[in-house]
Amino acid sequence: MNKLLPFEWIVAMRFLREGRMQSIFIILGVAIGVGVIVFMSALLSGMQGNLFKRVLSSQPHITLERPKQQATAVLNANEQQTIAATIQKPSQRMNTIDQWQKVRDQMQARGDVVAVSPNASGPALVVRGSATQAISLIGIEPDAYVRIVPLPEKMIAGSFRMMNTDMIIGMQLAEDMGVQLGDKLRVTSAAGASLNLNIAGIFDLGSRGANQRTVFVLLSTAQNLLGMTGGVSSIDLTVQDPYAAETIAQLIANATGLTAMSWIASNNQFFLGMRAQTYSSLLIRIFVALSVAAGIASVLVVSVVQRQKEIGILRAMGGSRSQVLRIFLIQGAVVGLLGSLVGSTLATGLLAAWRMIAKNPDGTPMFPISMDFNLFFWSAVIATLTGLLAAVTPALRASRLDPVVAIRG
Repeated sequence: MNKLLPFEWIVAMRFLREGRMQSIFIILGVAIGVGVIVFMSALLSGMQGNLFKRVLSSQPHITLERPKQQATAVLNANEQQTIAATIQKPSQRMNTIDQWQKVRDQMQARGDVVAVSPNASGPALVVRGSATQAISLIGIEPDAYVRIVPLPEKMIAGSFRMMNTDMIIGMQLAEDMGVQLGDKLRVTSAAGASLNLNIAGIFDLGSRGANQRTVFVLLSTAQNLLGMTGGVSSIDLTVQDPYAAETIAQLIANATGLTAMSWIASNNQFFLGMRAQTYSSLLIRIFVALSVAAGIASVLVVSVVQRQKEIGILRAMGGSRSQVLRIFLIQGAVVGLLGSLVGSTLATGLLAAWRMIAKNPDGTPMFPISMDFNLFFWSAVIATLTGLLAAVTPALRASRLDPVVAIRG
């Protein structure tokens, strides 16, 4: 086997075997660093994916609405008059989007938009006997809306089916009103329209406020109740890249003249928190990688000093500077590779232990963590390159040793 290996590989492997304990400790150091990086990366990815899913699974990526009404001051005065006026914003009436079908078709034609759902929403009251509750009534086209918000997955009772006389309500509203599947509630809108609707399903959006206020009905039913005959108040969009939602929203607003609100703008603190978490994790991983590189470099520097005479003999026997350089570069790369393999195994064990320990009160996992092969692959590549780069300085030092001085020393 050794006959098949180049000279530099044979010497590099011999140096590593001779300093067995030293090699084992540095490989363990690399393994711990790689294990921490892989574990943190998988944990952060799973946690952010879970938070991201929770936030976006109950709201659209972008919502299009008609712009708010603006007050215009009209003042008439001559040269001797001074007029002081307080301009008040007009009350915002329930406005519909002009030619919303055209806007919907434009959005469906965009390559960066994957789902479009027109909605008619507005305030209303639900009444049952003497109990009254203010709600947000949302009229939807079920087939289109489920591509925005996966409501069938959030049903805890009944089914996601709606006819003109059906409604789907949140679990908190059902509890507050003391109703269950099959019961009826009277819905009265600000426009004065009123209708008795049957409870066809109960959902849980993961938010007490949303479960208490939100009521879904068919688009036509909401249009009749809210006085929006044939119109819609908003158009919800899902885009291919959620993190580009704000940029896409600005482009759509400029193209249509509508107000485009992205989930990033409406959840700005959450988005900034995720960004800060990503950056802090990145910094930690960088410093861990630097400490691993420093460890490899320090061990190889010591190895150069310990093997000074051997290096001198190699040079005296005809070994070139480039061969000596490659011997120590190979050692650094091998240490990085072996450390990454051990570290990946360690990270796999830590992730398995986390799955067993971190659970919700009902026994389900706190959040899913996936074993991404790409993560292990790139960790091995980066660790190997780190070992290679860390070996550059000691390798250069070894290659520059004068054979006579090295042997005498």
